Amino acid sequence: MTEMQVDVGGRTLTISNLDKVLYPATGTTKGEVLHYYAQVAPVLLPHLAHRPVTRIRWPHGVAGESFFEKNAPAGTPSWVRTVEVPTTGSRTGSGAGTLRFPIVEDLATLTWLANLAALELHVHQWCVDDDGQPLNPDRLVIDLDPGEPAGLHECAVVALMVRDALAARGLDASPVTSGSKGLHLYAALDGSLDSDGSTALAREVAEELQGEHGDLVTATMTKSRRTGKVFLDWSQNSASKTTIAPYSLRGRERPTAAAPLAWAEVEAGAEDELALEQLSMDEVLARVEDHGDLFTA
Repeated sequence: MTEMQVDVGGRTLTISNLDKVLYPATGTTKGEVLHYYAQVAPVLLPHLAHRPVTRIRWPHGVAGESFFEKNAPAGTPSWVRTVEVPTTGSRTGSGAGTLRFPIVEDLATLTWLANLAALELHVHQWCVDDDGQPLNPDRLVIDLDPGEPAGLHECAVVALMVRDALAARGLDASPVTSGSKGLHLYAALDGSLDSDGSTALAREVAEELQGEHGDLVTATMTKSRRTGKVFLDWSQNSASKTTIAPYSLRGRERPTAAAPLAWAEVEAGAEDELALEQLSMDEVLARVEDHGDLFTA
């Protein structure tokens, strides 16, 4: 194992095996992953700040096994902020029935996680306050998941429907490619709804569109009913659920990333089947350099 110590924002980190290939299909190394996260940090960190982060790690690259990690692992640096969050059914903030999540609020913490091959960073729709206590969600998300042969084109068509349905409720949506198959739509909330309330609102939108466009839209989780349709997953607003963070990499064959879009791109994708695609980490970096953060929710 090759190791080196680096200074990141005044923190000393030990990083290792920068030449290790994490994406065999493209030859993308851990060093390139660390570079991506360092370059995208100014637009990524605001989407992670104050949110407990669940990671998916690929220590042997995406061709190997992966695992979810919620608790901060053994050896977590003392300077990494962590919060204890009650698990489902627990009403206490400490002791049994809690998980100790890291909060990623600086480049040093982001670099530490990237060095652990935490390629995917998933967050809740709610934040914690300065004392680590969970707040009501500050945003709503609807995950547009296409069932083959439906794809991004159909997601774009449905995204415009979701945008209009949310606008009718006074909410402005912001589109993000998932980096996997579909799209995510986010809308800012004012904090007056708890997670049950925001979940109910998302489900109401999904079921309304299923009723109006049942040939293309489903709000039903049963996978057998998704063929050729776009599943509007409203459940990710549950207090226990997470969604891939905007600008996070995905652990797919190639290094794609969740990428905020302009609505004009979604509209073009609804018109032309070839106009919209998942973006690679290099394409996302180029967009950030040109446009900054397109996320508006």
